[in-house]
Amino acid sequence: MDDLEHPREPAPRLVFFDLDGTISRRDTLFGYVAGFVRRHPLRAPRYLAVLPTLAGFALGIRDRGDLKGALLHAVMGGAHRSEIQAWTDEYVPKLIARGAFKEALAAIRKHRDAGDHLVLMTATVDLYVPELSRALGFDAYLCSQVSWKEDRLEGWLASPNMRDEEKASALRRTVAKFPGRRLVGYGNSAPDLPHLKLVDQAILVNASKSLRKAASGLPVEFKYWL
Repeated sequence: MDDLEHPREPAPRLVFFDLDGTISRRDTLFGYVAGFVRRHPLRAPRYLAVLPTLAGFALGIRDRGDLKGALLHAVMGGAHRSEIQAWTDEYVPKLIARGAFKEALAAIRKHRDAGDHLVLMTATVDLYVPELSRALGFDAYLCSQVSWKEDRLEGWLASPNMRDEEKASALRRTVAKFPGRRLVGYGNSAPDLPHLKLVDQAILVNASKSLRKAASGLPVEFKYWL
């Protein structure tokens, strides 16, 4: 707990789920981009245009938001909205069927059946998060946003990268709309700790030894999902 109002009503709760590594087994953005390239193989050489930003990231002079925007702009930039929607419609069901932890899907169903308000909060982008959120039965989503020029994707981030302290800020803004709710947060990595410090019950999935140590001061439960 940080500075949010306490105590809270026991139910229904306000539940925040991270996506990559918490619901999904691996990074969803790279899989999304790679799948789009498989559908449009002539775009494959565009990966080379990401290398300067990747080098800058390795040197610490570019951040993850820069890298994310550079990847989307280079590889998917210029694609029509209809092309992207067609791939999203294919990608989301495959991700749920093949790329999600069964335990995560069961936890989401359990919270939904209990009447909790579910929020998908992720650093990945709004090319597919809205559809994934609806397919999983979430009530709302918070994610990074990308830029468009009319109906053509530009791909640069049009919002702050929804990561680290930005997640904590987004959680605070959301909580203000639901006063008195008990807060639950699911995550799997160190960048999730800023917002998990604000909840009443934190759940860390497949946490490393170092992450368990970093989270030792939280009201946290550790889960191992296969």
